[in-house]
Amino acid sequence: MVNLSVRNVEIFLLIFFRVIAMVEVAPLLSSSLLPQLAKIGLSFFISFAVFPWVAEMSYNVPQSFVQYFLLVLGEVLIGLMIGFFLAVIYASFQVAGNLFSLQMGFGASQVFDPLAQRHIPLMGQFLNLIAMLIFVSVGGFQKFVLIGVMKSFKALRAVDLVMGREYILRVFIGSLGRLFESALTISFPILGTLLLISVSMGLLAKAAPQMNLLMMGFPVAIGVAFLMLFLTLPFLVDAFARIIDASFTNLSGMITKLGGAAR
Repeated sequence: MVNLSVRNVEIFLLIFFRVIAMVEVAPLLSSSLLPQLAKIGLSFFISFAVFPWVAEMSYNVPQSFVQYFLLVLGEVLIGLMIGFFLAVIYASFQVAGNLFSLQMGFGASQVFDPLAQRHIPLMGQFLNLIAMLIFVSVGGFQKFVLIGVMKSFKALRAVDLVMGREYILRVFIGSLGRLFESALTISFPILGTLLLISVSMGLLAKAAPQMNLLMMGFPVAIGVAFLMLFLTLPFLVDAFARIIDASFTNLSGMITKLGGAAR
């Protein structure tokens, strides 16, 4: 009974370290506004919830302290990798706002983001708040637990990181490419409209040099950008939901392929 209890504690610690690494990096949960004690409590609750299911699996716990420490380090790296993958996809919304903030005249207006604890452009913060609401409405936290936690324990082990390191590198490079692709897809209606406004102002400046187009251009660009944002907002909401769903689908596929490739 003593050996069984010790083994259960060791397995629980492995689960806990993977989960808390995900929570520290995953979008929304990684905010510094959340007290560290709350993050630890949430990680403990999730670990306790999935512990009976993971304990039934053939989870080999090494007897050596050095091997167990390396196993804990591998679990932490898996949690950081999953959380970072989700955070990179989620950052595409903020990047999309940053792309057209300068063109519409809000590039110099910085607001404080309480989640990231840094200053970002105003439109980036606006799209970030919309993405936060959509992330919660589409069940992002439920998918985080079901895919990021439960499926990762089912298909992924710490040794798989060594066996599939080339695949992990390709996935991260691809996720960075999808970040900019998603950001351009979201911002292109407004960015393209502002580009047409800039070209039109340049043609007017050539046709009528006496007009003060520098003073006229800023309110026109801001007004047109807000109008386009208002008209495309329903489509942006659908696009945000598709990107978030696709990020969890890609995460599930990455976990499955990484676990299968390593075996």
